[in-house]
Amino acid sequence: MPNIWVLAELTNGKVQKVSLEIISKVRNFGDVTAIVLGAGAESQAEILGEYGAKKVLVSEDPAYSQYLAEPTAYTVGTLAEQQKPDLIVIGTTYDGRDVAARLNVMLGCGVITDAADINYEGGALKVTVPWYSATTLVDVTSPSSTALLLVRPKSFAAEKLEGAAAPVVEQISLTLPDSAKRARIIETVSEKSEGPSLEDANVIISGGRGLKDAKNFELLHELATPLNAAVGASRAVVDSGWVPYSMQVGQTGKTVKPTVYIAVGISGAIQHTVGMKNSKNIIAINTDADAPIFKFADLGVIGDSLKIIPALTEEIKRRKG
Repeated sequence: MPNIWVLAELTNGKVQKVSLEIISKVRNFGDVTAIVLGAGAESQAEILGEYGAKKVLVSEDPAYSQYLAEPTAYTVGTLAEQQKPDLIVIGTTYDGRDVAARLNVMLGCGVITDAADINYEGGALKVTVPWYSATTLVDVTSPSSTALLLVRPKSFAAEKLEGAAAPVVEQISLTLPDSAKRARIIETVSEKSEGPSLEDANVIISGGRGLKDAKNFELLHELATPLNAAVGASRAVVDSGWVPYSMQVGQTGKTVKPTVYIAVGISGAIQHTVGMKNSKNIIAINTDADAPIFKFADLGVIGDSLKIIPALTEEIKRRKG
């Protein structure tokens, strides 16, 4: 059985959901070791065990929170050189991509990015990767003794392992050199938001250029309130400066998988659809009957979204009393 490592990233002392998604998948192939670095690391060992980690390596050295990816890459890379895991899996986050790039150089192993599925066949690793904006799926293998993967959020379901035993917790005793502490985090700015996040929302309402003006995004927010929905956007309107990048859904934005996804005035370019096409139910509203988005929609509405959305909002409010 392969020895599999998962870098479990922390946000405000809590393990990121993408790490739990990855562990839920790879626990089927071998023993999983989770590596958790930074403030709160040890407190997350129990939840990592609940999702299938057999061992958790932890360090709460403040350097992991004070500096950018170098301390994490140094630690994971040094441990990997010593212990030779068969597979290292990291979530495709801002820090995850940075760490993976550095590990590629340290270990000389290459990186398989955007993994959509992971399997072992006859003891050999096989990774399914979407190419050409997800129009083609290819199977990729790694010639390295230690394979390195990046997995996009929402690629797998995060599911607790029934009857999971408490993991073995080990402290990491490495001393970080000065060369791994160069780029320091000066300031962290958090955007205030109301309602659920895009990553966690059961309902998402996303807008595109069909809304015609940035101010019309307020119509989506008004609809989102009674639905307890999150509001997203296409790359086109983000590039136009209508809304912040944090709202972007798509290949270069966030990958989402809600129960209901409402695409308002979005044409359906591949760049956008790869980030939302796995939603359980897709509703598209567009004036163009030939818009590509309708190929993905479970329900299509042809019409002016600036009239449809306010009417829909009023009807939902009326039904909710």
